Amino acid sequence: MNDSRLFFIPMTLIVLVGLAYNSVFVVNQWETAIKLQLGRIVRTDYAPGLHVKWPLINNIEIFDTRIQTLDSNPERFLTIEKKDVIVDSYAKWRINNPGQFFRSTGGSSSRTARLLSERINTSLRNEFGRRTIQEVVSEDRLELMQQLTKEIDAQADDLGIEVVDVRVKRIELPPEVSESVYNRMRAERERVATDLRAKGAEGAERIRADADRQRTVILAEAYKEAEETRGEGDALATAIYAGAYQADPEFFAFYRSLNAYRASFSETGSTLVLSPDSQFFRFFNQSLAPGLTPSEAATDADGFLRVR
Repeated sequence: MNDSRLFFIPMTLIVLVGLAYNSVFVVNQWETAIKLQLGRIVRTDYAPGLHVKWPLINNIEIFDTRIQTLDSNPERFLTIEKKDVIVDSYAKWRINNPGQFFRSTGGSSSRTARLLSERINTSLRNEFGRRTIQEVVSEDRLELMQQLTKEIDAQADDLGIEVVDVRVKRIELPPEVSESVYNRMRAERERVATDLRAKGAEGAERIRADADRQRTVILAEAYKEAEETRGEGDALATAIYAGAYQADPEFFAFYRSLNAYRASFSETGSTLVLSPDSQFFRFFNQSLAPGLTPSEAATDADGFLRVR
């Protein structure tokens, strides 16, 4: 009798401890829980803390309500230009309806990821099919991501989750398309460069033509001013000569004759055959020039004055 009590009491305590342990559960701050009674959801609004349940009758499913990351595999989509692009995207989501989440996915994270990936790929395919490559990589990309997030969040409502954000990490062209696109881009850049060079050459020719025109105009103006200045100088010189002549005509004539003699007799060995009564020697007829000996000035047989 005592032996049976010694065996029954510890077993009873173990059973009671097990029942007590299975009768309570803890919900953390970052978690949410649902209570199942024979496979049917009976409660989903548990706050963080310690809660009780009926052992063997109630089951508790606890889910993480923190933001989860779904990193999808790169997918190939067609743009409106019928060009393939490889898009690598990811999504941020969290559970906002644990009951619906359990009914739709059974609480399986892998199934949730598969269903959410299908919705994301469908939305991306539709959006890329309405845009060109330039549009999806331009400044409208942020607006595209915001629109995708709203659309996918609405589609994921039946999964009991909230899609916080959808982002495209990378957009690439397939290898078989990249080379042709690069060649087209290269040809376009070369065309632009050729056009810029042609415009530059045209501008240079225009500048040269304008410079040549200005040079011609400047030279003509300078020549005109030079001729006017030269004419004014000649006129002034003529006026000075005329004034000097009028002041003493006889001395001026003598001075002019001396300059003519100097220019005529500047070379040694020169011989001039002139008439003695020539106007050129009118001052010689008055008196023999200083330094001229009778042997150097003589009249030949014909009556002409010969000077050596």
